[in-house]
Amino acid sequence: MLENHTKQSDSNIVIVGGCGHVGLPLGLIFAKNGFQVTAFDTSIESVDKVNSGLMPFVEDGAQDILRETLANGSFMASTNPESILDANVVLVVIGTPVDEHLSPNPNSVVDAVVDLFKYLNSSQLILLRSTVFPGVSRKVMTVLSEKFPEIQLAYCPERIAEGFALKELVSLPQIIGTDSPATYARASNIFMQITNECLLTSFEEAELAKLFTNVWRYIKFAAANQFYMMANDFGVDYERVRNAISLNYPRASDLPSAGFAAGPCLFKDTMQLSALVQQNFALGHAAMMINEGTPGYILQRLERKYDLSTMRVGILGLSFKGGVDDVRSSLAYKLRKLLLFKCKEVMVHDPLVLDARIVGMDEVIEKCDLLIIGSPHKIYSEIKSDKPVIDIWNILGAGVTI
Repeated sequence: MLENHTKQSDSNIVIVGGCGHVGLPLGLIFAKNGFQVTAFDTSIESVDKVNSGLMPFVEDGAQDILRETLANGSFMASTNPESILDANVVLVVIGTPVDEHLSPNPNSVVDAVVDLFKYLNSSQLILLRSTVFPGVSRKVMTVLSEKFPEIQLAYCPERIAEGFALKELVSLPQIIGTDSPATYARASNIFMQITNECLLTSFEEAELAKLFTNVWRYIKFAAANQFYMMANDFGVDYERVRNAISLNYPRASDLPSAGFAAGPCLFKDTMQLSALVQQNFALGHAAMMINEGTPGYILQRLERKYDLSTMRVGILGLSFKGGVDDVRSSLAYKLRKLLLFKCKEVMVHDPLVLDARIVGMDEVIEKCDLLIIGSPHKIYSEIKSDKPVIDIWNILGAGVTI
């Protein structure tokens, strides 16, 4: 805890949506640093699991902190919205969803905050945490101030990489979007208990900072996947090219490896940014086509090389990235669907994901004619098999060509 900042009266924090991938790690870090934290969530199953001392998802280091803070009484989960009544600070972890037409619904966050009105009061500080459509924070401020003239609001976007939340929450600067110096002072005083640096922006600057960050990552992954496809079609191993241009060469040091660019944020936020400019975002659309088309490209290459109709194919890893159990928007599932139409049989394994279709890794390796690394879990870097293995992540270190 930083000695030059005191918590003053803002010691009671309630996190709305507090048992999810964004809210729970943040709540645990605050509780570990002396705040009294309640994770309010509508999922009875998640709340019961958390209160029993079990993390509902994989997050490195979180299990021990959960048990520690539950034991000392600084943290609890609840399905009772009345827990918000006594809070000094209300952190709202509700993002803007994208519908089946890939269009965001900006009113979803506003409506969710309005639903909390009966539990709010003018002395509270409201912090919006998840990704929101540009303009939503200011609209929430307008709606809140009509009912609670003295209430304070800031947009403080989460910036963590799933699986590394506890490390990054205490090491990354915290962006605080607000037009009020008093609100910034109050919010920064809270966040400076867990991190070393805060940055003041407007609502809109913070909203775009969050979207630009995710979309930039998505575009970089698309560039890598496009380069991978080009090299592969030319009969060249993309990883050898990438290593050649990035070795001790700072201007290419951030060129990613190939892989499935998926998860709950990158694609969604690219579509939000596109909607902001009335779909006039050719770069974002191109990134989407490349990244979402990667499973289809792999299938196309496999069809040139193998008679898939006679083969049993195994997918190793179903989560959207290695080391996590989150399957939201996972392209490994998209690949599975494509293979089911072409192959004799498709078998799947994942050491972290709960799915009734999963079988043991040894069984997949033994029975399948062809293996594909769908998610680069560490366990797969040690597999030994005489079967062909498709590994665009290069976790086996044997190259990425198909």
